[in-house]
Parts: sequence; structure tokens; C-alpha cells
Amino acid sequence: MVLELLLVLALASSCAHTETGKASYYGSRGGRTASGERVNPRALTAAHRTLPFGTIVRVTEVKSGKHVDVRITDRGPYIRGRVIDLTPAGFARLAPLARGVITVRLEVVKEAPPHKPRPRSRRR
Repeated sequence: MVLELLLVLALASSCAHTETGKASYYGSRGGRTASGERVNPRALTAAHRTLPFGTIVRVTEVKSGKHVDVRITDRGPYIRGRVIDLTPAGFARLAPLARGVITVRLEVVKEAPPHKPRPRSRRR
């Protein structure tokens, strides 16, 4: 019984993370992301609530089948029903910015490398 449970957990963790929902775009004004990077509206990056920073996600627009690979650098979106916020450059690869919100499917292409804590600087 325990062996079966471990097998099920191992298979579940090896399956790719997929999600379907609404996507919008953000970051037209700059600033910093939750990961500390500068927001670059021309970069292919995105915000997701839970995926680790650095994860590469394929975002596919459901109606057209167009897709773009983006790197998670920020947290959000914080609007119910939305699963990802793309930069304007990423969104424009899927649909005109004027659409504002589109239905997408997310699939993790490459998981983020393990987080290595930065060494603490010693203050004198």
C-alpha cells in the first residue's frame, strides 16, 4: 500500500504542470518584478502566482493555437479567473493588445533551476 502511494506521488510529480484560464498583459510602465528584475515590456516574461521564478512556460492561445515561451519573473495576476500576466511583447505574439484578455493554456516547458540562496554580505 505504501509502495503504491509512493509510485502515484512520483508519477504525479513528474507530470507537466498544465493550466487553462485567462491571460492579460502588464508592465507597460517599468518598475521591478517580485524576483528583483526590472520590468521590460519587450522581454518574453510573465507573472504567475505559484510557479518558481525562472520557470519556462509555453502559453498557447486556445482559439488560434499560437504560442509563446515565457520566463516567470513576477507574481500575479491578482484578478479572479486569470492564470498569467504577460508582458506586452509576449501578449502581442498571441493576439493584438487591443483584445486585452485572452483564453490560454499553460504548459511548463522547463522547470526553474533549484534556488541557491545568495551569500549574505558581511557588514563591517
